[in-house]
Amino acid sequence: MSEEEEKEVEGKGPSKNEGIKAASRHLRGTLKEDLKNGVSGFSADNEQLLKFHGLYQQYNREKIMAPKDRFHTFMIRGRIPGGRLSTKQYIVWDDLGTRCGGGTFRLTTRQSIQLHGVVKGNIKKVMKDLRDVQLSSIAACGDVVRNVTQAVNPWGRPDLNQLDEPAQLISDHFKFKTKAYTEVWLDDEEVRPADETANPDYVDPIYGKLYLPRKFKIGVTLAGNNSIDIYTNDMSFAATLGVNGKIDGYFVFAGGGLGMTHGKPETFPRKADLVGWIPAAKLIPVAEAIVTIHRDYGDRTNRKHARLKYVIHDKGIHWFRIEVQNRSKTELVHKILPDWKTPGYLGWQERFDGSLSLGFHTLSGRIKDFEGKPLKSGIREIVETYKLSVQVTADQDLVLIGIQKSDREKIEKRLVELNLSPKAPRPIFERALACPALPTCSLAITESERFLPAFLGTVDKLLVKHGLADRAPVIRMTGCPNGCARPYTAELGLVGQQAGGRYALYVGGDAEGTRIATRLADKVKTEELPAVLEKLFTYWRDEGSYNESFGDFTSRTPLEKLTALIPTAPAPVKVAV
Repeated sequence: MSEEEEKEVEGKGPSKNEGIKAASRHLRGTLKEDLKNGVSGFSADNEQLLKFHGLYQQYNREKIMAPKDRFHTFMIRGRIPGGRLSTKQYIVWDDLGTRCGGGTFRLTTRQSIQLHGVVKGNIKKVMKDLRDVQLSSIAACGDVVRNVTQAVNPWGRPDLNQLDEPAQLISDHFKFKTKAYTEVWLDDEEVRPADETANPDYVDPIYGKLYLPRKFKIGVTLAGNNSIDIYTNDMSFAATLGVNGKIDGYFVFAGGGLGMTHGKPETFPRKADLVGWIPAAKLIPVAEAIVTIHRDYGDRTNRKHARLKYVIHDKGIHWFRIEVQNRSKTELVHKILPDWKTPGYLGWQERFDGSLSLGFHTLSGRIKDFEGKPLKSGIREIVETYKLSVQVTADQDLVLIGIQKSDREKIEKRLVELNLSPKAPRPIFERALACPALPTCSLAITESERFLPAFLGTVDKLLVKHGLADRAPVIRMTGCPNGCARPYTAELGLVGQQAGGRYALYVGGDAEGTRIATRLADKVKTEELPAVLEKLFTYWRDEGSYNESFGDFTSRTPLEKLTALIPTAPAPVKVAV
């Protein structure tokens, strides 16, 4: 949401964005005209339409200036189903980061790639370079189905390989049909005034004329493999295998989502419900039924209450299941779900075809050449030299795929020369996530990515002090309550709450992503965090069971006992969801 959206009066008719979409001529607006107007940014209405094309308009919020004097730049996000990239595709992103992204690019928690700091005059260049390697930023943002995530497969396992097809199928099926993207950014000569989607009366067969009430996130995995945090998606599918080893069906999940707003108890993070099991042939009918339920019943008056999770919460899972069955003409069958396990992928892994993969840890997904650590150029050199494919992970890491065993020693030697290691420096860093936050995100209240390394260092020292380093909790941090780095399912989550470095503190999630964490304290100052964690870790050490994780311990411990440890932090208001 933009600053303008935050100022809307909620519940008083359709939100402003609904009017913008209705008048947009199917997402065209006046984007082409604004590209030529000689100023750094786009108009307020067009700024909202940009999101459907995979862009966010931003400015440096650390420079205090009047709105008319702001110099705007753009974040461009790719549509990369499952985070799967060929050698050429990865190299193009690397080149674009060098030329248009300030020497860097960023891996996202939805297995995509973002360029930050792109100036208006370079946008079309980025889009055309992506097109040349069969990529785009279509619908990477906006009120549509966004990038489809997929379980990682560094091992080249045949069962996991089967997920490529449904992930791509879902991604392609839910692309919007308007040709606005190719008209505006690619100067597509094949689009003419007679084109169907240029007709003012055209209705997209899935999205209608107003698209969705809010964004929609989808993930695909194998039942039992939760490397994509399946419960955080609006809709997810966990494949099951028949006796022949082929996918025979899917467990269907719906209603997950982590965004909320401080001080508004009607908004909350929510874990997805298991809706039922379906045969493989019914994947698209069921997916379309769920997306169109969101389209038809999602709240279009209040964007803070517009996700699918609120539809299910308000109407109930029984109503939702019947509606899905009626729309898809598919029975949702009850089956027992296997336990979840998040597999590790960092470091060297042997693949089924005899080759190797190398899982590369990248803190907060930031790919750049740091002082004394040329991460960006080092990874590019290895990918380009050995013609490797790449998979971005949902934990903001990279998996380099297709390394011949005979090349392992040469790659290891080169990594030593470059002072690079694929492993996390300490266990606490391994699954830690952070959003970009300040200085460019328009919603950021506090720091996140820039603060995370020092914070993890502090936490690590406390864990070592108390003999808990081997049980390092999953930590995630965001600069606002939208939850882009998934803090609400973490064992320890920090959510930006007030300018000046105050965070809401969440505990009790788990490493498998199956629980929503509990808000423990509000407005904890940055400088208070070490003392707060010292008390929590001491209590965990003294009262926890043998080898019990921090998430499990804080989940089973009464909230009152935990809040008593931090009397200086204002107690949260407990909301029943």
